Amino acid sequence: MNMNAEHLAELHEAKRLLENPGLAARISNLVGSPIEAAIERLPAPWQKKVGGATEHALQYALTGALSTLPDGGKEASYPRLHKFAASLSGGVGGVFGLPGLLVDLPLSTVIMLRSIAEIARANGERPQDVETRLECLRVLAMGGPSGGDDAADSGYFAMRIALARAVSEAAQALAAKSVNAATTPALLRLIATVAARFQVHVTQKAAAMLVPALGAVGGATINLLFVDHFQNMSRGHFAVRRLERLYGEGAVRQQYEAIVLADEPAGLLT
Repeated sequence: MNMNAEHLAELHEAKRLLENPGLAARISNLVGSPIEAAIERLPAPWQKKVGGATEHALQYALTGALSTLPDGGKEASYPRLHKFAASLSGGVGGVFGLPGLLVDLPLSTVIMLRSIAEIARANGERPQDVETRLECLRVLAMGGPSGGDDAADSGYFAMRIALARAVSEAAQALAAKSVNAATTPALLRLIATVAARFQVHVTQKAAAMLVPALGAVGGATINLLFVDHFQNMSRGHFAVRRLERLYGEGAVRQQYEAIVLADEPAGLLT
């Protein structure tokens, strides 16, 4: 089935959002130096704390962010409000440095997941469906490519494939029980898998907060980058899923991979 011009343009925009740029690059631009250098200054005990806090934040957000969002709606209602709320949370956390991050993380994760779910709903998904909830969670594993990534390992479809089995197992387990069965082993495994990827982004955020003079303003700005990044990832992801429902997964992926973005070498994806 040939994709019409409108849908092809939507797919092109989805690829632009999903493939460029990575969150690490945006944080590096903010702090004025490669974020990897800041990560090296992050105390080892804090990296462990960030890991535990990330997983707990995802468990809390998966139920807290989605349980009250109704089905229906043609557009994401409050993208700017979510950005403001995340910035406010980050600003308060930034005043207290790394300890403030542990307080901010659950709240900002709920805000981001709620915003992701609204974007999913605007693309025809049902937030109360198990599949939609898991796809919202999957978005938090999407950091976008960084300068040192191998395109074959970091692309959008590679990320989907990497998480496909964990998502499928969690969906089957939840379908047999309650949508809110947060202790389902398969769901906990998925959360742990997503947390391992999301933790990378949270660690980058924590490292950026160590940059001198950032403080509250820096914390707010970093959170704004966070929510803006994951809103972009969700817009791209759920646009692709909407087109897949129309044209089939194989056809959409083939067309996606044939699209060459403006800053890519000609013929890279042909």
